[in-house]
Amino acid sequence: MTTFITGAVLIVGAAACATDLHSRRIPNWLTFGAAAAAIATHYLIAGQSGAQYAASGWAIGLFVFLPLFLLGGMGAGDVKLLAALGAWLGPRDALMLAGYASIAGGVIGLAIAFRHGYLKKALTNVRELARFWWTFGLRPMPGLTLERGDSPRLAFAVPMLMGTVITLWLH
Repeated sequence: MTTFITGAVLIVGAAACATDLHSRRIPNWLTFGAAAAAIATHYLIAGQSGAQYAASGWAIGLFVFLPLFLLGGMGAGDVKLLAALGAWLGPRDALMLAGYASIAGGVIGLAIAFRHGYLKKALTNVRELARFWWTFGLRPMPGLTLERGDSPRLAFAVPMLMGTVITLWLH
């Protein structure tokens, strides 16, 4: 992977962290702009096949986290960030990034829940969510979504950047 692409991915990830930590939002100009820049860059490097590679990474990134957003457990900015980073990294590394970011997010989420005295409630919510899904199917559980929940929040751009660094390191 070229140094330019590695640098671009780290800059996009760091910018997303800064905005997510500050405002709990990842702006569209960052995610869509990064995706467009990735597709253009890959086109310049490898022509049509490069653009297809970047578009495939974007699509994989989008569709991996989209179900979590649709179930109310993740913000749209997080989904679009994975898609943008996937456009830079390609489809295989987009999947790796999603996996490593999920692991990092789980560990950080548990630490935040423990620190805020919320761990018992979080585990109860997981049990209730599993029961709800078993009974009513996969859909958002009323009162237990990002918009309505009372849980401590995790700026998911942070574990996404951690997953990015691990993906780049192992690439």
